[in-house]
Amino acid sequence: MINFVPRCALAAAVALCFAAPAFAQTSPSIVISGSRFASDPALLPIGATSITAAEIRRAGATDVNQAIRKIGGVYGRQSLTGSPDYGLDLRGFGTNSDQNVVIVLDGVRMNENELSSATLSTIPIDMVERIDIMRGGASVLYGEGATGGVISIVTKRPQAGARGGSMFAELGRFDSADVRASVMQGFDGVAVDASIAHQRTDNYRDNNEFRQNRFNGGVQFSGDFGRLSLRADIARQDQRFAGSLTESQFRDNPRQSKTPDDFGVMDSDRYSAAWEHRIGAFDLAAELAHREKDAAATYVGAFGTSRSAYASEQTQFSPRMRHLAQFDGLLNELVAGFDFGRWNRVTAGDYSAADATQRSKAFYVRDELKFAGAQQVRLAAGVRRELFDKDSVDPAPFTSATYSIKQAHNAWEVQGSVLAAPGITAWAKAGQSYRVATSDENAFTPQANKPLATQTSHDAEIGLGYTMGAAKLDARIFRHNLDNEIYYDPTAGMFGANTNLDPTRRKGFELDASYRIAPAWQVKGHYQQVDAEFRAGSNAGRELALVPKHMLTVRLAWLPGDGQSADLGVQRVGQQRFGSDFHNSCNARIPAYTTVDGRYARKFGQWELALSALNLFDKDYYSQAFSCRAGIYPDHGRQVKVSARYDF
Repeated sequence: MINFVPRCALAAAVALCFAAPAFAQTSPSIVISGSRFASDPALLPIGATSITAAEIRRAGATDVNQAIRKIGGVYGRQSLTGSPDYGLDLRGFGTNSDQNVVIVLDGVRMNENELSSATLSTIPIDMVERIDIMRGGASVLYGEGATGGVISIVTKRPQAGARGGSMFAELGRFDSADVRASVMQGFDGVAVDASIAHQRTDNYRDNNEFRQNRFNGGVQFSGDFGRLSLRADIARQDQRFAGSLTESQFRDNPRQSKTPDDFGVMDSDRYSAAWEHRIGAFDLAAELAHREKDAAATYVGAFGTSRSAYASEQTQFSPRMRHLAQFDGLLNELVAGFDFGRWNRVTAGDYSAADATQRSKAFYVRDELKFAGAQQVRLAAGVRRELFDKDSVDPAPFTSATYSIKQAHNAWEVQGSVLAAPGITAWAKAGQSYRVATSDENAFTPQANKPLATQTSHDAEIGLGYTMGAAKLDARIFRHNLDNEIYYDPTAGMFGANTNLDPTRRKGFELDASYRIAPAWQVKGHYQQVDAEFRAGSNAGRELALVPKHMLTVRLAWLPGDGQSADLGVQRVGQQRFGSDFHNSCNARIPAYTTVDGRYARKFGQWELALSALNLFDKDYYSQAFSCRAGIYPDHGRQVKVSARYDF
């Protein structure tokens, strides 16, 4: 069991880092984070997708979530609160997709022990260096909830002697405005950066306003002790809840709201300290992070007003090491580390007064070999052991959120790749990943005060990669066989409940491709086909809800080199079953839809002016619907925006 005192812990970490022995510091080649370290170029993650800062700027993405969806081709479901933090879904996990993908920011896990999306809107988009999307089971390195994959966000590091910044303003339809400024300054051994922003929008629907103010800042020290960084990320949100519609209401007026008085607020403070150091062939690193969040909501209905509020905090500590060695033409990377976490939430509401705590501790080790020779053979294997201690007490009547449970889980993985022919790489992966139920899920189960069993998945993937000149292509076939999948079952009991489902499966095909058509033209795309179904039990062979069978994302970029740029994106999402359709009996499905986005920009010295549009053809569509022909949350109509940016 671990207990952290956040303020003291941060101070202790700083003192420990400065007291470290003095050794010469050298930096490895930084390409992509596949092993929770900056990878050697010869050990890039197999089949990963990377979004660069240049692509983000060219596409005009205003937040990290939008960049992941529009550029990375990740399916997203409309937020219920009006925020830009859509639910992200890797490999078809439906309504609980957020709990089956791990989001990492500079090595710090952003997922929490609750049913909510990671607040990616609080990350300054101008400070993002790249976003790495690693699809498929990854619980060995990243722990529970990584069955669908991992999305790693890496921010820019100020360099010694470098200075710069930008100011940005954007105005658009639905009374939207986005104003932000960032600056960074590097000195000899010290670098600082800061970013502030204000974002507001009335959104497409009535009673769906969203307001956010944030500050992000950090200081970085470099020397014989290694590199130490301290960061603070502070955000304040106000939002109003438009609620759901029936299909007839959506057709009549998708912008209307039947909950004109519902609203909420959220305050989030995140503090982190990170240290890394190289001693010979050993890389040492650690992150210590603490997050505090206060949220409140008010709902006004036919039977009166209900209110809920909670205060939660989460502390994480992740020390780790890597040994990188080369001998007789063999390159070996050994990674080992610990993950410690503590999460607590105290709820004060009309229907709950729960005080819930989760403590976790884990150890993992992973080794990868790359053999010399024309075939470039790579082999990797890893294991993880994680222990959880969950407690919850809720004195409110008629609740099922009082329990105490300890759980222990294992993950493993093996993978290999070979250069099968010039420019063609073949690979295969297999492993076991897992997910534990969140506090929210354990609070509403079929049997009162009995937590859900752990979800486990046996994961497999085979793929081919082709790289030749201006063309790059990765194709993958995958399968996830799940036992005790944690899911909301609307058919359980009288009102539905969070349950462990009968055995389920996700299987499908993914394709990533890019091609430079001409010096000024480049096309990039992602396609996913997924079957999500029960493989045993009373629903065997039936499809799971809220999973589109097909999804295609294509982006075309024009860069003539004269200060102009243009970017056009098309996204096609196939049909999917309504959220309540467990028996596949609803006589309708969520319709397929196609959206088109575009941006044109022109530079004038240090200025850049741009015109952009989302849902260019004003398509009426929705990606979130919880009942047959009802429970619909419409997505946005056409949004046209103009922006100005000044770089200095």
